[in-house]
Amino acid sequence: MTAIWRNDGSNWQIMAPAGFPDEAALHTLVEQAPQVLPLAGSPSLVVLGREVLLGNGYADLIAVEPSGRLAVIEVKLSKNAEARRAVVAQVLTYAAYLKGTSATLLEQAILGQHLSKRGYASIADAVSASDQQGSFDAASFAQGLAQSLEEGGFRLIVVLDEAREELIRLTGYLQAVTDRLVIDLITVSAYEVNGSQILVPQRVDAENGPSAPRTSPKLRPDQGRLVEGADDFAATISTASAEKHPTLQALYDWAISLEKEGLVKLSTYHGTAQRWTLLPRLKADNVGLVTIWNDGGGYLQLWHSVFARRAPTSMARIEPLLAPGKLGQGTVASDITPELLAELTTAYREAAGGTLASSTETQGPG
Repeated sequence: MTAIWRNDGSNWQIMAPAGFPDEAALHTLVEQAPQVLPLAGSPSLVVLGREVLLGNGYADLIAVEPSGRLAVIEVKLSKNAEARRAVVAQVLTYAAYLKGTSATLLEQAILGQHLSKRGYASIADAVSASDQQGSFDAASFAQGLAQSLEEGGFRLIVVLDEAREELIRLTGYLQAVTDRLVIDLITVSAYEVNGSQILVPQRVDAENGPSAPRTSPKLRPDQGRLVEGADDFAATISTASAEKHPTLQALYDWAISLEKEGLVKLSTYHGTAQRWTLLPRLKADNVGLVTIWNDGGGYLQLWHSVFARRAPTSMARIEPLLAPGKLGQGTVASDITPELLAELTTAYREAAGGTLASSTETQGPG
């Protein structure tokens, strides 16, 4: 069991969870920040639709992995009677409905309105727009999605505030007897600390130990590779034309300054066709406000969803510095000015500051 311990000045005590006001609050949290879910294999998820009609029911959330594997997410509070066993029947029913569906039918008839509402023209467009490291490959994704639908190889995710023992045993059994489904049972506990909401998400496994993570559909081996640190990106600066070097060097130096301040963890993605990205990611949830590109020259790509969630105050100051004056998902900034970098530094400080807890609080086994 994981708990948060708090020292009130005299002794250490386990904090009681504040919980969620209603199921919709937990539902919205998962929709807006699916990266908080500790899933088997640690894939990223892109949410495609909420309350999606599948047969005679509505799936809480439909998402997809960059590999093309489709995910069905059901959210329940433990006080809901369906949180015992019925929730498993729900996700299996939705999976059965989706198996054998064509990618075209999924995209147009099932998810069409949901994608349009989120500003995406297609499922691939949604995944591409959330691709911070520049690794998205349309052909590989299409192949993975088609395979997931044809074989019924889905990820089924059940998210609760508390999991009952019978549900843990049931999901553990299903995971043990199938090799095409990945079933994640996740609990999310919420605490109120000094006016901030602190979340403790956990992946719950059956008593017989964690099941072996199922691998996602394989991507082509030449699609790229991710390495830790910024040294590899620095080495690529010389590949650009001489007039591009100052911009690339300025972006590299700025990223290093964020790392030295403890705001980010840096990694470099080696793409194909002489394209590289430097990823200044927040340590708390492994996402970044921006991606730094060397694609024959240096530029920034800004991520609206991360700004809105982690640095909304800074977003209002940054938008006037961009063309056409609006920060969208994947907005490109090629005019790299000292003013822009200064505001982005402030944004990273805002984002990192939102994750800091009091020095008298810690997490530990309880």
